[in-house]
Amino acid sequence: MARLVLKQLSDFGDYTGGKELTEILKVTSNELTNSLSNVRLSPDGRHVHVILREPQVGLVSFDKYERPHLAQNQKKLDLRTTRTVPTIVDVLYLDYQNSSRDAAAVAVVYENGKVEFWRFQECKAGWHLLQTSNLCNSPSARVVSVCACSNIIIWCEERPPSESTPALSSPRNKLRYCVCRRHFEVEEAAVSLGGVKIALHNNPKFTVVSSGEFVHLLPDVAVKPLTSTSKCFLSWSPHHDSFTVSTTCKSTPLKRLSTQESDLNRMVTDCLGYLSTLEPPEIYDFSPTACGGLLLLLSTGWVCLLQDDGMLRQVYKLADGCLATRGALTSLCMYQDIVAVLMGRDLHLIDVNCGRELEMLTLKKEGLLYVNRADSRAPHLLSETGLFAVVNRETDSRDCDSALKPPGLGAVESIHPGALLVEAVFEEACKYYQQRSLSSTQLTVDALKKGGRFQAPISLASILRNYLNAGPRQKGAEPPQNGGGGCTAGQDKLTGSLESELRALVSLEEVKGSLVRGNSKEVVAVCESLVEKEVARLLSASELDKEALLYLNSIFSSFPGQLWRAAQAALQLHCDGDGSLSSRAPPDVWKTVLSPAATPSTPSGLPVANGGPKHNHSLKGDHGTNCKAKPTSATPPADLPVFELLCHSAFHFQPSWLPRFLELAQQQQGSAGLGLSLASSSSSSWGFSVGRGGEGRENNPPLYKRALCVLSSLAPDRDRRQDFEVELLLVSGRPNAILQALRILMAKQQWERVTQVAQKFCKQSPLLNKEIFNTLLCEVIQHRDLDPYLELLWALCPEELTVTTILNLVLKNLPSPNTPSPSSSMSTETSTSPAPFADSHSSQLTIGLLKPLLRKVLQRETKPSQRYADILQSPSFPPPAPPRQPAEQPRSVSDASTGSSLDVGIAPAPLAETPEQQSSTHTTVPRARVALPAHPV
Repeated sequence: MARLVLKQLSDFGDYTGGKELTEILKVTSNELTNSLSNVRLSPDGRHVHVILREPQVGLVSFDKYERPHLAQNQKKLDLRTTRTVPTIVDVLYLDYQNSSRDAAAVAVVYENGKVEFWRFQECKAGWHLLQTSNLCNSPSARVVSVCACSNIIIWCEERPPSESTPALSSPRNKLRYCVCRRHFEVEEAAVSLGGVKIALHNNPKFTVVSSGEFVHLLPDVAVKPLTSTSKCFLSWSPHHDSFTVSTTCKSTPLKRLSTQESDLNRMVTDCLGYLSTLEPPEIYDFSPTACGGLLLLLSTGWVCLLQDDGMLRQVYKLADGCLATRGALTSLCMYQDIVAVLMGRDLHLIDVNCGRELEMLTLKKEGLLYVNRADSRAPHLLSETGLFAVVNRETDSRDCDSALKPPGLGAVESIHPGALLVEAVFEEACKYYQQRSLSSTQLTVDALKKGGRFQAPISLASILRNYLNAGPRQKGAEPPQNGGGGCTAGQDKLTGSLESELRALVSLEEVKGSLVRGNSKEVVAVCESLVEKEVARLLSASELDKEALLYLNSIFSSFPGQLWRAAQAALQLHCDGDGSLSSRAPPDVWKTVLSPAATPSTPSGLPVANGGPKHNHSLKGDHGTNCKAKPTSATPPADLPVFELLCHSAFHFQPSWLPRFLELAQQQQGSAGLGLSLASSSSSSWGFSVGRGGEGRENNPPLYKRALCVLSSLAPDRDRRQDFEVELLLVSGRPNAILQALRILMAKQQWERVTQVAQKFCKQSPLLNKEIFNTLLCEVIQHRDLDPYLELLWALCPEELTVTTILNLVLKNLPSPNTPSPSSSMSTETSTSPAPFADSHSSQLTIGLLKPLLRKVLQRETKPSQRYADILQSPSFPPPAPPRQPAEQPRSVSDASTGSSLDVGIAPAPLAETPEQQSSTHTTVPRARVALPAHPV
């Protein structure tokens, strides 16, 4: 049996013209053109105003007198007329907080901007006109909605269409509305009005709704098609000069801003792109709350509460199909912790804390919900038969808050987070069983509680309630050891096994509460702590699956700064005095950080060709692969691995740490057994198919390549990106990467840095020394920019390099005589001097520049070879006979050892030689072709 019933408070007999009011309400409830939405009740319930639309137009009032004998000769407010008059937009009740019971003031606002101020005094003549004023500055303005907030009248008016855009369907004409404000003060015999101030302009048609200290601006969904600005609604605080932009499909505000900018288009310009992609639910109905919030009934059937902090919270979901009839009367109102929703003749009473339906009453007639200031805890209803209130059947009390509490739930528990958690258990279980049910019948929470078929949610809710009621002191206590209660011992054992999960549930609810109740600083602190815990938990996991990786990426999207600080704490990163990074994190954490993507397919950011990742093993190809231009985006892809995500964060918040972080990651990769050490791999792994435990395979590229892929998608500035690329390539320590960095530096003509890199890395390995020297020698052949550093470069010449090799390399890479050099751009003409002479601006290499290098190598070659020293010292064996020399010397110089892993261009090929000629080149050619004195000057 229902505990709540409707109790009639009045049949309108105590109102002046009560019979006429009943007839008017019967007509309005039966006609589609008029409805109960045109009825207004004063906050104290003593005055009923009905706005008439047709056939008569105007306003009529019905008043309840404290002293009925005075009502006979009193004048009531009756503005009915059959002639053409401006439409009444709304009736505003003014200054009801400070007015006495026998005096009230209203403002009747017309569509043409005229406003009439009326005062009611029971002891005098009833309603009498104080004054008539023009609310708008422009005589051609049209008021579309109006409200009163404290001592301010706020309205939305339509301005005439612009002459430059005569088409009514043009987007510019849809934004010809503006929101204005005007202060007022009700005096004894008049009303003083302040000046008109425009709060917002260039906006679509808004419905202004006053709630506490806020004014909510709701879009008119009847205007089709919706523009981007019509897909959002605003909450405005006139006293604090601030706006909050929200949408019905997002629980948090889009942005908050001050009213220094009054142009709506400029105010939401950074949200227009996002709004254009949304299809938010329409606002079917609304009702202000006493605390500055707003109740919204959406087209999806959800009843939502817009709180004064801008959060949009879903409260209750109506049954599917109940909003199918668009013309059905709806009404909703909030009474402290109870939300009343009237759909036709069904009155739903809902607990706003947990979203549970407490009671559903069926009415005989349709009605209109309203709040009575004298009794704000009980739902009040107006229908054509009178005024009603919801009361308790047993006690005849209007305290519905206590009457609606289910047995076993006290007043404290009803608002305790435990009650919310218990309801959340049933709601989650309801969704779980509904998804796995083959029946089309909608499963409800009440069915779970009363049916007896689903014991799991009932048991879990009971355990949770007992755990919460136990208090913090008993949670850590030992189970009772007496043998008198086997059931109690079993329950304690079950609770102990679920201790961690229960504590996590309670902690989560406490975090939610602190986020809702806290100020901005507290919310920031809670978010910082929560992100740090979540990042530490994810990085300490043995393996991240795809869902966990997506979760980590979503944390970065929402809290990028907090994630970077949390990652530093989880990895225990410290910047040492020499500028390097160190970490004290355990190897398992680094294993999670350095693990590749969860999917075994293409790594993020690598180009794809023929269904697989594209890896070019040449130096030029390497550079093109890693530095390929990509669309610039501040948001990472949804499936970035952890290492790429941290590189992304480091580049955004501490760019100088990116090379150091890569160096530290490589050290951890080697020391943690995730691959070979950097020193051993740098001298042996020229291609990426060997070394580092298979690191070079297609789906597991080296760390520096992964960092370069992130860098190429983040740095739009080419110079800055190349600077970071050079640092990352050098930090990698790989020969191919070092040569690639040299090529970038040479392309940027940073010759001093080129020589520094060459000096540093030539000591790493003989093979790398040879490749660096050959690369720089080819560059010297092309231009004269490296001439100031030739002495330093000649010192880097490898021991095994011969004069023959050098000359052969020079002949291969000599530029064409008609090809201008980049360094000789100051000359406007190509050199026409006959060889071997060159003009002063020529970039041609001369033998004089090579002379110091050739002299050095030749002197090294003329020294006695120590290769056969042990044989020469032995008396048992004569020295081997030298090979016979050919009669003629070859016309060009060649050496079998001139092969290089570099593709260094196209040049005239040397003459072919026999093996005997190749073996004798080292001894005969230098003496015959390059005759140097024994003591060179």
